[in-house]
Amino acid sequence: DMEKVVVVTGANSGIGLALCERLLMEDRHLRLCLACRNMQRAEAARSALLASHADARIDLLHLDVGSVRSVLTAAEEIRSRYNKIDFLYLNAGIMPNPQVNLKALFRGLFSRKVIHMFATAEGLLTQRDLLNSDGLQEVFATNLFGHFILIQELEPLLCRAGHRSRVVWTSSSNARRSAFSMEDIQHGNGTEPYSSSKYASDMLSLALNRHKNNQGLFSSVICPGLVMTNLTYGILPSFLWSLIMPIMYLIRLFTNTFTLTPYNGAEALHWLFLQKPESLDPRVKYHSLTSGFGTNYTQPQKMDIDEEMSEIFYSKLLELENTVRRRLS
Repeated sequence: DMEKVVVVTGANSGIGLALCERLLMEDRHLRLCLACRNMQRAEAARSALLASHADARIDLLHLDVGSVRSVLTAAEEIRSRYNKIDFLYLNAGIMPNPQVNLKALFRGLFSRKVIHMFATAEGLLTQRDLLNSDGLQEVFATNLFGHFILIQELEPLLCRAGHRSRVVWTSSSNARRSAFSMEDIQHGNGTEPYSSSKYASDMLSLALNRHKNNQGLFSSVICPGLVMTNLTYGILPSFLWSLIMPIMYLIRLFTNTFTLTPYNGAEALHWLFLQKPESLDPRVKYHSLTSGFGTNYTQPQKMDIDEEMSEIFYSKLLELENTVRRRLS
């Protein structure tokens, strides 16, 4: 029972993989579970981690958080393998078909708002969302609802008597109250499903703390900063990134939110691994920051969330969960 069991969703690349690397450097006795949708990539990630940590204990798990059936199957598998979970890192996420307003991008590049524009993508991005096989909006299902079901399913391992567990969400500074509507929690009628889903995860984290702290479960949210990952690279054609990257490194001299590499982006995730849960504030988001000269640190920033709203949202999620489970059975 001494070894920590850590489950990471979306662990096969980007921030998830960088986090796994950092956790193994921190504690080589970890039992690490890479929960991924693409098992080929998961195998490659496992091999890469074992190349630098030969004696690491790394398990693979097939999990597509965008599919409720896949979540239920994966949760059953986890319950059969482990008798507890110490850390559940909810890092998997999608931003489908992002459309960039190029006029706004180039106008912003040469304005005072350039840092804010890149840090939040405000006014820059719209996405075309689709319905998935469960009849749910794909972004909501993948970024939030699948993870919510996973927590519910893993409650026996997360909320054990005398045991403290942690749930950590990879959120974003792109999470904005203005993008979220309580009348349309799946964001089927809007054009910013990513923003909406990230704001929803911030609210859910707050509600989880209210409902589960007394059972030993503590939830936190982080923002990785502006990181170059497959998600980001998909936003613009590669030739545009070649033009923009030198500007980004230049801008980094004047801002701390341009973490740029997955290793830097995982800073707050790694920092939370070392904290006592009681010392954390459920109302803040922990930001990965990197100075112009490449020093990493974590900083808390209060979230724009109200308790009552997060409570209503939590009830709506429970209702939706019941509906979906009925449909599946």
